[in-house]
Amino acid sequence: MDDRGGGSFVAVRRISQGLDREGSCHTSAEVVAGSAAWLGRGLSCVCAQRRDSDARPSFDLTPAQEECLQRLQNRIDVAYDSSAPEHQEALRALWHAAFPGEELHGLISDQWKEMGWQGKDPSTDFRGGGFISLENLLYFARNFPQSFQSLLRKQEGDRALWEYPFAVAGVNITFMLIQMLDLEAFKPRTLVGATFLKFLAENESAFDILYCITFKLMDNQWLDMHASYMDFNTVMKATRRQLENELLLEDITLLEELPSYSLLSR
Repeated sequence: MDDRGGGSFVAVRRISQGLDREGSCHTSAEVVAGSAAWLGRGLSCVCAQRRDSDARPSFDLTPAQEECLQRLQNRIDVAYDSSAPEHQEALRALWHAAFPGEELHGLISDQWKEMGWQGKDPSTDFRGGGFISLENLLYFARNFPQSFQSLLRKQEGDRALWEYPFAVAGVNITFMLIQMLDLEAFKPRTLVGATFLKFLAENESAFDILYCITFKLMDNQWLDMHASYMDFNTVMKATRRQLENELLLEDITLLEELPSYSLLSR
């Protein structure tokens, strides 16, 4: 993948709840910059670190699995390009899915901070996940709008004073899944990765579906652990462990059969 270097994080402080212009409940937020790395290689919690000399098994693929893996890898290799009309349109679509009825003033605007981007230009945050991380967020918003809105607006549970920023967390989840499933390898070298390719061969949206499951599972872990923004890496570790365990359960033939899928609502 391209420039996947580390970056800074933002913590979102919950201040008060009120009614927006459309009459729906919203939460005011204060965005505070910090110095810890949330993006890319800075996420030591989700990137398995191995020496080149470590022996790792590889798993043979069926032709269908090879083809599906190649298409997914092609998606992963696409960096976000702020000058590409397709990428600009996808970013606009994400805004309208997140805040229907609220006019976006521009692709560079302080409004983006409401979604949990680090600054007024979301393109600077896509280094950690590429264009696919935007596609993941958009898929989540369109296919599970109730869960998407609940996480965006932090509507469920006893929330921390300093919350994780929604959009940046989403980019981190994309990056974590790519690492966990070993999707940049020619062949999967873990049982979890090989198992995922069986799901992918059955449904080309498997990565996007797993992303939605993971985001909701991460928030569930966040609430269970009574976490605040300094605990984000710990929460991501717990999320990854739970996800790996579920993917390896016997008699699971569809991602929709994973226990954590039940957390999602449309």
